[in-house]
Amino acid sequence: MIAKIMDEKLKIKLSIADRVYPLTIDPKQEEGLRRAAKSIESLAKKFEQNYAVRDKQDVLAMCALQFASKIEQSGIDRSENAEAAIERLKALDELVHSKLGE
Repeated sequence: MIAKIMDEKLKIKLSIADRVYPLTIDPKQEEGLRRAAKSIESLAKKFEQNYAVRDKQDVLAMCALQFASKIEQSGIDRSENAEAAIERLKALDELVHSKLGE
């Protein structure tokens, strides 16, 4: 019985750029999707206020580029941080070995 309840889907409607999108989702996705829609709406409003845009598609393309670039940059930053950490660990390993006389 509990497994059946957890398998149930939730039907929600999200409004993005003056269009309503009906979705069937897992209940655990609802908060993230609603926050994402709100972020898109907020960014779209800023683009419309600050730039001369022809239509909603242009605004949505600009939003997609903004969000995608943040994700890509985050991956680049994590990769650079990981490489720096590896280099520090190697240097520390060499220092420990030199102090131990190995």
